[in-house]
Amino acid sequence: MNEENKASKNKWSRIFKKKWFFPAVYLTIAAVLLSVVVWYQNTENQVPDAQEDQENYVPTPNDEEAEPVLEQQEIIQMPLADQGQAEIVTKFYDYNAEQEDQENALVLYNNRYYQSTGVDIATAEGEAFEVVAALTGTIDEVKEDPLLGNVVVISHENDVKTYYASLEEVSVKAGAEVKQGEKLGTAGKNLFGQASGTHVYFELRKEDKHVNPEDFFNQPVSSLESATEEAVDSTESDETTEPSEDEAVEDEASEENADEKDKTEEDAPVDEEEDDASNEETNDETESSESA
Repeated sequence: MNEENKASKNKWSRIFKKKWFFPAVYLTIAAVLLSVVVWYQNTENQVPDAQEDQENYVPTPNDEEAEPVLEQQEIIQMPLADQGQAEIVTKFYDYNAEQEDQENALVLYNNRYYQSTGVDIATAEGEAFEVVAALTGTIDEVKEDPLLGNVVVISHENDVKTYYASLEEVSVKAGAEVKQGEKLGTAGKNLFGQASGTHVYFELRKEDKHVNPEDFFNQPVSSLESATEEAVDSTESDETTEPSEDEAVEDEASEENADEKDKTEEDAPVDEEEDDASNEETNDETESSESA
């Protein structure tokens, strides 16, 4: 036993006598202490900073404006509650469309063809349905047109308007605020679009320029920005002899005025004959008095 103890002591004494032993021990202890200090400082600094950031957080002006911007980006919807049953029976007249689509965008009325500046929407069954607002906005006008039926016009932000015609019943009034999907009335029939049966006539306008609603259904309102210039350019570059639906209403009014004018002219000769008869009687009386 004594020999074993002496051997172990001799080993440790040999290690202690090595020149690198004590520097290695000092470096190891220093590294451990340095690691402990760095770890402690990091934990002490990080936790309070995270808490202070949460307590002292103040939203920036950009953050405050973010929510309204998202609210404005509504998706343009078709003007009926059950969009799955929607069927476009008359298309928007597009000068760049194929011939078949252009033919489907012509409306025959009073032996003349008119270009459709909107779309006629019906259901597959041809039954009446609820007409709803395609976008949130303010009702500009509610009127009854002899050709187009009941009409509702709604103004929206960014110079956008939606136009609804061929309504049988109207459940809103001018000046009211309506939200997207709110009921405006029920679809019906009109004289101008008799071939479409029970339907709603829908127009989409940007800066008072007609755009194709089919291109923007299920698209954000911001997508209309680039479409306005294209619509204006195509309208100015491609001219056609076919009148539009707006002109149909004007033609109807001018025809009524012409009929009234014709009636007035028909009555005029009768009055002239009466005046001639009275003049002849006056001349006869004068001649008889002179001969006497």
